[in-house]
Amino acid sequence: MDEKRTLRRRRVLKTGRIILAGHRSELDCAVHDLTEDGASLEVASPIGIPDRFDLMVGDERTPRPCHVAWRSARRIGVDFD
Repeated sequence: MDEKRTLRRRRVLKTGRIILAGHRSELDCAVHDLTEDGASLEVASPIGIPDRFDLMVGDERTPRPCHVAWRSARRIGVDFD
């Protein structure tokens, strides 16, 4: 995969929650490679996860709106809006 990021992501391993606005439900994920602009998320399955959602990282209190930049079998790359 070609590197297109403007900021180098730092490796982290934090808990995360994908918040689906229209469904009022949440999915657990692991947050990897975090920057101010985006992150890589490890999920059980990317199936059913919409292109836009809010992401809660670790114990932060404010969700981050984001959109999907790429998907693979168990990972989703997101850019923060």
